[in-house]
Amino acid sequence: MSIFKPFKATRPQVDKVKNVACRPYDVLNRSEAKADSAGNPDSFYHVIKPEIDFDDAHNPYDESVYKKGRENYERLKDSGVLLEESKECFYVYQLIMDGHKQTGLVGCCAIDDYFENNIKKHELTRPDKEEDRKNHVRYGKINAEPVFFSYPHVKQIDTLVEEVKLAAPTYDVITDDGIQHTLWVVSADDHINSIETYFAADVPSIYVADGHHRTAAGALVGQEFREKAGGSRTDGNRYNYFMAVVFPDNQLKIIDYNRVVKDLNGLSEGELISKLDTSFLIEEMSGQYRPEALHTIGMYLGSKWYKLTAKSDTYDDNDPVGVLDVTILSKQVLEPLFDIVDLRRDKRIDFVGGIRGLGELEKRVNSGEMKVAFAMHPVSMKQLIDISDADLIMPPKVTWFEAKLRSGLFVHEL
Repeated sequence: MSIFKPFKATRPQVDKVKNVACRPYDVLNRSEAKADSAGNPDSFYHVIKPEIDFDDAHNPYDESVYKKGRENYERLKDSGVLLEESKECFYVYQLIMDGHKQTGLVGCCAIDDYFENNIKKHELTRPDKEEDRKNHVRYGKINAEPVFFSYPHVKQIDTLVEEVKLAAPTYDVITDDGIQHTLWVVSADDHINSIETYFAADVPSIYVADGHHRTAAGALVGQEFREKAGGSRTDGNRYNYFMAVVFPDNQLKIIDYNRVVKDLNGLSEGELISKLDTSFLIEEMSGQYRPEALHTIGMYLGSKWYKLTAKSDTYDDNDPVGVLDVTILSKQVLEPLFDIVDLRRDKRIDFVGGIRGLGELEKRVNSGEMKVAFAMHPVSMKQLIDISDADLIMPPKVTWFEAKLRSGLFVHEL
């Protein structure tokens, strides 16, 4: 069973939502956030990226920064920009991007479901990033941004969500990037009870899609607060829960996450192609090539695109990690030919989200910054779930979800 609870969200007044809502903390840097929030004291960047309120030389991980985030949050509440819901509710949150629609439920998951692996993970976390997110929760005493979860779709939940959407939404905004964000408040007791019941009865596990560091931070700091208060897992206190948006698995869209490499490790272009012939069927293409199926990889080298089709002896269909195209690329190309083993730390490789298109790969190579680019076929939600259920870990930089959740639409106070 999965515990999924309503909560009293703190959220913007309707006429303030466009000023408050912003992109997630991890999709832009400090200077970009400063530019985006210029002249807008209501921007939620002041809460999730409070380093923008300091000189650029100021350490973004200094205690003063985390305290500033709390101060800015209190300012938004005191000024009436943010208001707390009068009762515990769920929320229906719909995003539409380029015609793709996904509709999730906003609520709270139990920290103990995280510790007991009922919330399934597929990535490792970096200690430094995890500590940064923990400090934001510790000092802010809030879950400022929701984590992005998925669950195996349940017909009854789908039906209930569509019923809620028949009413007029509370928020309906189109952001500068063209994404439509629509929110409905689920305040009816029968709907609230049904959602809790369906998750308890019909959703055995919930899966982290995006936000492993925020998930860890929310659970670990919640546990810290509980221990400090001498509380228990059943005391109903807010620290036992953290905020999430959960989407049915059949509505999510994972796009490609591609690789670019700085050099050929001493090989000429011809030598590289010759060595690749051992593991791949190679076909030179007349133009850009986006992989259309599993086990096909696009390679951009020397102003030409190639289709690489992995030979059957390069993967094992029974190995949920080994069958991934990114694993095949690492085992057959990056490690043996380029000596790139640690994808997290090796400075010779970089990663490009598919949202930037194949043209970005060409640009990085044509500029001379990179020597070769690899366009990957996206992993599927089934692959992500299979790996998570097996308690295995995906390689780094595999999943890129679009559309991204907007921050500042709802906050969970601890």
